[in-house]
Amino acid sequence: MSKGNCQMWSSYAQAALRVVSAYAFMLHGAAKLLHVPHVAGYDNLQLFSLIGLAGVIELVFGGLLLIGLFTRVAAIIMSGEMAVAYFMAHASRGNPLFPFMNGGEAAVLYCFIFLFLAVAGGGACSIDRLRGARW
Repeated sequence: MSKGNCQMWSSYAQAALRVVSAYAFMLHGAAKLLHVPHVAGYDNLQLFSLIGLAGVIELVFGGLLLIGLFTRVAAIIMSGEMAVAYFMAHASRGNPLFPFMNGGEAAVLYCFIFLFLAVAGGGACSIDRLRGARW
């Protein structure tokens, strides 16, 4: 396989990572704000709370990431949210160097996936690519 083909396929793999991770992330925001899927712990969620703000970020910026619009900006905000979530909610439950023991594996993975996308961009099949955006 030539180098050009590898670069083309890596751009599509990058786009697939962007879409799948954004969709999974948006489900957290939808559960918090729209109650779909229903999670009983979010029944009395206040919009103007830390968890409410997280839901807005997850839904709005997750949607932008899903379609690949303002990918880098959305991804850096989402990466930051996950870093804060890890250190506030998970690292305090146990050793911060062992996320599998404090329930923070998803937060760490989301944080670094979004950090990668903030640096690398949205890949193929993104609105940013169509409009020729460099940031």
